[in-house]
Amino acid sequence: MISCTEFILAYNEIFNYLHEKHGKEAVVDLWKYISDEFLQNLDELVAKKGIQGMKEYWSRTLEEEGADYEIKATEDEFVIEMYKCPSVGILRRTKHIKVYPYYCEHCKVLYSRVVEKYGFDYNLEIIDTNAGRCRLTIRKKR
Repeated sequence: MISCTEFILAYNEIFNYLHEKHGKEAVVDLWKYISDEFLQNLDELVAKKGIQGMKEYWSRTLEEEGADYEIKATEDEFVIEMYKCPSVGILRRTKHIKVYPYYCEHCKVLYSRVVEKYGFDYNLEIIDTNAGRCRLTIRKKR
């Protein structure tokens, strides 16, 4: 099986190309399309299991990617503390490419579109783009 990390450089190049040719809005439109058309597995887990579905999805995905992270999940809140994002690590180690400056923002667009429709607030705090450090907090809306 090919790991999702094999595609990170290609994603980066597509983002750069779209931005150069059509602006950032075109990149965001791509992210929205990917969210709406290709995240059915996350959508189904959140629809059926709520926060436990999020935990199941991201635990599996982040393990596959080899991320350095911690997940905390309660009845009302789901948090991913990302210490070293493997995608950012791959991009930073590949010296012959230009890293898309808004690369980390794709996580907000992709995943917020899924979880918010099920009554959750989504907050992604990008702490350090060079180190690949961020904090995702998802809470049930009150």
